[in-house]
Formats: sequence, C-alpha cells, structure tokens
Amino acid sequence: MKPNFSLTRLAVMVLGIWLLWALTPAPAHAYPFWAQQAYENPREATGRIVCANCHLAQKPVRLELPQAVLPNQVFEAKVKIPYDTSVPQVYADGSTGPLNVGAVVILPEGFTLAPEDRIPPEMKEKIEGIYYQPYSEDKDNILLVGPLPGDQYQEIVFPILSPDPATNKNVHFFKYPVYLGGNRGRGQVYPTGEKSNNTVYTTPVAGQITAITPQEGGGYRVTIQPETGAPVEETIPPGPSLIVAVGDTVSADAPLTNNPNVGGFGQAEGEIVLQSPTRLKWLMAFLATVAFAQVMLVLKKRQWEKVQAQMEF
Repeated sequence: MKPNFSLTRLAVMVLGIWLLWALTPAPAHAYPFWAQQAYENPREATGRIVCANCHLAQKPVRLELPQAVLPNQVFEAKVKIPYDTSVPQVYADGSTGPLNVGAVVILPEGFTLAPEDRIPPEMKEKIEGIYYQPYSEDKDNILLVGPLPGDQYQEIVFPILSPDPATNKNVHFFKYPVYLGGNRGRGQVYPTGEKSNNTVYTTPVAGQITAITPQEGGGYRVTIQPETGAPVEETIPPGPSLIVAVGDTVSADAPLTNNPNVGGFGQAEGEIVLQSPTRLKWLMAFLATVAFAQVMLVLKKRQWEKVQAQMEF
C-alpha cells in the first residue's frame, strides 16, 4: 500500500523546519539580555551585580539622586558612565569601533519608570532616543538601558515615578537604597563560560612555541610543544594581538596576546528619602514657631534694656 502523499509531504516539511531551526546559530544578544536570561535577580546576596561575572575589568560609575521626593512625584535618577571616547574597542569579528554603554538601576519596591504622560517636556528632551525596559514582569522596579552609543550617552537620565503609601501598603515613608550597575564595552566572558575575543589569551601548558598558523577569517592557532607529551594547540580569535613568536619558550598561563579590553563595569549606591507631605508641613510649622520665638526673645531683651536704662537715670 502506497503512503499518503500529503502526510509524507507534511513530514518532510516539518523535518526541514526543525533542521533549519537546529542549525541556525543563536543570536548573540548584547547587554542586558544575557543577565535577564541567566539570573532571576541582577543583584546577588553579596551585593555584587551579576554583570560583573562577564565584565571583569572595573571602571567607575556615578549615581545622582535627589535627597528626598514626595509621593507620586516624577524625578530624575542620573547615571554617569565616563570613559575615553578616543579609544576604540574590539568587536566580535575582530574589527574596532566605539564602545557601547548600558546600565541597570535597582530601585526600591514601588518605584517604577514614569509613564509617558507624566514626564515633563524638559525631561523628555534628556531621554530622547533611550529605550527603557523592566528587568522582568514581576520586577518593574529594576530598569535596564542599553546597549547605547557611548559617545552620545555617557550620561543617562532615568525618569522615575515615586510610589504613594496611601495606595501601596508595601511602601512607607522611609530612606531607601538605590543600586546602580554601569558598563562600557564588551565583556571578557560569555554566560556559557567561554572567553570572548575581548580578553587576554594564555598558554595552557609550559613549553616552546613551534608554530603560529593564521586562520581563515582572522585569528591564529598557536602550537606549544611541552617538554613531554603531545603538542597543545591554542586558538586565538580575531581581535587580540599576539605578543609571542615561533621559538619562544613560555611558562604555563603565560599571556599569548595583549589585553584588548578598554571598557569595564562599575557599581554605585545611593539613598533617597520618600518624604511625607504632612511631615513637611509640621516641620515648616515648627520652624516658623522657633523663628517667632527668637524674634519675641530679641524684642523682650531690647525692652528690658530700655527699662534698665531708665532706671539708671
């Protein structure tokens, strides 16, 4: 009995689609997508932000916040990621170009990205061209930005909306910490544990370099002959520059290339007070009372001085 033609054709189509999906390389997502996929929370129990697992170099960042905000108020959280714009970074294909920047801001619970209709016009000018996204559906207080062109966005403004304790029972008038992770440039390690081409490559064994073979598409294959055993090969991707030559004797873990990384990751912390309007009113009343008492004390003192002067006469 002959097989049904339509079923056979359908099976071939399904097999073809599966093979196409299986053989298609996964997209090389850039920061911050890898962190979202690999970690439920970007801040570990030790306080370290997980981006430091892939971006090994340390660079400074700054976080600027207002000292206090009122409930349901839109305010700016300003992130500064400085670096030398004249220094290019190495891309995945070995070419060079400007650095990208990215940032993650971990806000207190209840603080969120300000809605479009609440952002004032002067703040909209500062955030034009920037796309913000929450870390996950249940963590809208953690905001991500990037990658962005670093030469244009060494300063990134986050428009934040403060919560209202009257409508959110989990929020209180209190001083809260805010955490920042800021990055410039590519990482040195992929989340899978493999090295990128933006790091130093070292020799796995001690021995003598017997061959350096250029690879198609860039990079090299370095052959090291140890004192005993078979030769060991180390593949260098396009990007790092070799600092060794054939005939050199190297020790274990000695560098074979320079360090092409010019970027780095940094962390910063800040504090912000969610201030009660009622407390401000009472504070103003207290200050007014103190000022009034001081004025009355001065007037009373002058009155007493006049009385003393009359008594002397």
